[in-house]
Amino acid sequence: MNGSLRKLVILCSVRSNFRSYSNWRNCNVHIRDSHDYIHLLKMCSSEKNLKQIHAQIIVGDYEQNPFVASKLLGKYIALAASSMEDARKVFVKLPERDIFLWNMLLQGYSKHGHFEDALSSFVLMRVASITVDQYTLLFVLKACGGAKEIKMGQVIHGYIVKSGFASDLFVGNALVAFYGKCQEVSLSREMFDEMQQKDIVTLNSMISAYVVNGVPIEGLELFRIMLNDETISLDKATLVGILPACAQQPAIKEGLWIHSYIVKSCMELDAAFGSGLISFYANIGRLDSAKLIFDQVSDKNIVVWNAMIRAYGTHGHAEEALKLFSQLVDTGLWPDGLVFLCLLSACSHAGMISEGLELFNKMEHYEVEKIPEHYACIIDLYSRAGLLDEAMKFIKTMPIEAGKDVYGALLGACRIHNNIELAEEVAEKLFDLDPENSGRYLILVKMYEDAGRHQDAARLRTTLRDKKIQRPVGYSAIEIDYNLHTFGAEDESHPFREQIFDTLHKLELVLIDETTVADQMVVNSQVTGMEVDYWQ
Repeated sequence: MNGSLRKLVILCSVRSNFRSYSNWRNCNVHIRDSHDYIHLLKMCSSEKNLKQIHAQIIVGDYEQNPFVASKLLGKYIALAASSMEDARKVFVKLPERDIFLWNMLLQGYSKHGHFEDALSSFVLMRVASITVDQYTLLFVLKACGGAKEIKMGQVIHGYIVKSGFASDLFVGNALVAFYGKCQEVSLSREMFDEMQQKDIVTLNSMISAYVVNGVPIEGLELFRIMLNDETISLDKATLVGILPACAQQPAIKEGLWIHSYIVKSCMELDAAFGSGLISFYANIGRLDSAKLIFDQVSDKNIVVWNAMIRAYGTHGHAEEALKLFSQLVDTGLWPDGLVFLCLLSACSHAGMISEGLELFNKMEHYEVEKIPEHYACIIDLYSRAGLLDEAMKFIKTMPIEAGKDVYGALLGACRIHNNIELAEEVAEKLFDLDPENSGRYLILVKMYEDAGRHQDAARLRTTLRDKKIQRPVGYSAIEIDYNLHTFGAEDESHPFREQIFDTLHKLELVLIDETTVADQMVVNSQVTGMEVDYWQ
C-alpha cells in the first residue's frame, strides 16, 4: 500500500467518527500533511474521538511532529477532566520540549488539580535547564497554592523578585491568590498593597483570600470600596466570592444588593449564585427566601443541595432536611460527606436518634468516608439525649482514634447533664489533644463552681494563667453608613473612643434619672393607692 492510499484509509477511518459534521459528508478530503491532522483535532469534541485520532496520528507517523503533538497535547488537556495520563504520554515521547510545551503540561496539571504532578514536572523542567517565563510562574504558583506548599511558593516568590517579574500584573495576582490559599492572608494583603497596577482579578483574589480564611469583615470593606469606585466593573467572580462573607457576617444590605444586581443584570441564577444566596438568606433567618432560590436554580449540583439541607438543619427543621435528602437521592446525585455532616447535626439537635444512626450507617452504601466530624456528630446525638454510657461505648468501638471533636462533644454533654466524674475523665484527654483551647478548661471550671468545688475551680484558673492560654475576646459590631465598627471587650483602640465613652456616660446618667423617677412614682402610687403605668 503506497503512502497516498494509506492516508486515504486513515482519513476514512477517522471520518467515520465525525458523522455529526455535515461538511464532511460531501467533501473529498485527503490527508496530505500535518495541517489535515490539525483540522481533525480542532473538530474533535470528545475524549473517545480524540483517542481515535491519536491512533491515526501514530499510524501516520506524525506523533513526533512538534506542530501536531502540541495540538494533540492541548486537546488532551482541554478534554481530559479526570486524567492527565494521556497528555503526559504525548509529552514524554516528544524528542524536543520547549518552554511552550512545558507550560502546557504545567497548565494541564494545575487546571485539573494534579498539583503534586505539576510541582514535580517543574522540578524536571529546571533540571532540563529550561528558561522560566511568567506563564510558568503562574501555573506553578497555582499548584503551590493548591498543594499548600508554602515553602516552595516562597522560593518561587524569591525567584520572581530576582528575575524582575514582580511588576507583572498576572504574576502579582497569582501571588495574592497563592498566599490566600496557604492561609497567609496578611502576606496576601501585603502583596496586594505592593502592586502598583491592579485589575478586577486582583480585587477578587484579595476578597477570596479574606473570605476563605475567615476574615469576612475585611473582605466586605474591600467590596464596599469597589462599589464606590465607578471605574471598577464587578463580575461574576466578585459576587460569588463575597456572598459567603455576606452570609457569615451577616451583611444584609450587601447580600440583598447582590441579589438585586443579579436580577437586574439578567445574570443566570446558576449553582454558584444559588448556593451563596441560599446560605445568605438562611443565615439572616429568611428560610422561605432560601427555599425560593433553591427552587429557581435549574442546574442543582451537590453544593446547592447541601446549602439547602444545611439551612433546614440550622433552623431546626430536621424532618424537612431528611425529605430533601430523599429528593437528592432520587435525582441520581450521590451525597458527599458534607451533606451527611449537616444531616447528622440536624438529627442531633432534633433528638432524632434512630434517624441519625440510620444515616450514619448509610454512608458506607454511598461510599462516603467517615471522618472524625461524623463520629463527633454521633457522640453529640447520644449525649444530647442523655445517653452518655452509649456514647462512651461508641467511642470504644470506633475504627479511628477519638480526637478533640469527639471528646469535645462529650464534654459539652457532661456539662448539660451535670456528670462531673465523666467530665473530669474527658477533660484530661482534651487537655492533651487540644491544650490551647481555653473553652475546655472553662467548662470544667464552671462545673466545679456549680458543685461548690471552688478550690478545684481556682486550680484550673491558675493553670490557664500559668500556661498563658488566652480566652477568645468577644466583640460587638455595628454598621453605620456602610462602615462596620467593631468593639472588643475592654478595647479602647477605636479612634472615637472618647466620644463613645462620653456618650455612654451620659446615657448612664439618663438611665439613673429615669430609674429614680420610676421608683419615686411607684412609692407615690403606694402611698396614694393609685395605679400608675409609668411606661404608658
